[in-house]
Amino acid sequence: MSTDHQAVTLELAKKESAEHLNQAMLELFAFMRNRPLIVKAYALGTPNTPKVGGKNVKVVHFVRHGQGFHNLLADLASQDGRKWEQYSKSKSNPYVMPEILDAPLTDKGRQQALLLQPKVQSFVGQPEMVVVSSQCRAIQTGLLAFDHLVGKVPFIANEDVRECTGVHTCDKRRPKSLQEKEFPMVDFSKIESEEDGLFLDDRRESKKEVGERIYKFLSWMYDRSETHIGVASHSGWLMAVFNGVVECDESLKSWFQTGEMRSVVLEFVKSDDSN
Repeated sequence: MSTDHQAVTLELAKKESAEHLNQAMLELFAFMRNRPLIVKAYALGTPNTPKVGGKNVKVVHFVRHGQGFHNLLADLASQDGRKWEQYSKSKSNPYVMPEILDAPLTDKGRQQALLLQPKVQSFVGQPEMVVVSSQCRAIQTGLLAFDHLVGKVPFIANEDVRECTGVHTCDKRRPKSLQEKEFPMVDFSKIESEEDGLFLDDRRESKKEVGERIYKFLSWMYDRSETHIGVASHSGWLMAVFNGVVECDESLKSWFQTGEMRSVVLEFVKSDDSN
């Protein structure tokens, strides 16, 4: 089976990427400049990257989950010429089908995650912690891509890393107890509620709401002792990280394809230390 991205997948990604890069994203970026913790991102291995060490500079490997069943259904719908309005409840919208609640990975998605293993295993500094979204496809991706670390370092599910949520059934989390039963190697203690308390049936999260979750996660990561970290998340969330919250150059701002990993150095700067 090919793990390459088909033309229909790339075209849909281009469309969805453009929908995220709106005025609300610009406003989020401006809003985040006034927060007490400023985060700067540099592609790992590029010149003038801060020296890794301590709590202020960390290496983070951001991964978008492999192809999920919702991605496959959207590709098939696009291939058939179907059009739909994003975040609508219309029958033409493949993302609202009840059958894809908390959509898991397809076989192609699992293969995409497995392809990351050699790259992850080659890192000189191995991740000391892997953080996964609380949703199935990201949990599966994190466990597959960082498989050699299972049982050796903490794998922690975090609601603040989950996809932008609301309306789309694929972005609604299953009950916590089901996740714990299926993924006993993951620590779900940070998930406070059994049912999904973030999902909104009638509207999508705003960019500011997503940005607040990202800022909360980055602040939590800043306070952790680990300096090498893996993060398995989602396209919309990752777009908001690199376009709305952290400061970085254009090379890091593009849409993540399914199964893509970007390794970055994050520099954490407290506002009272910025001078």
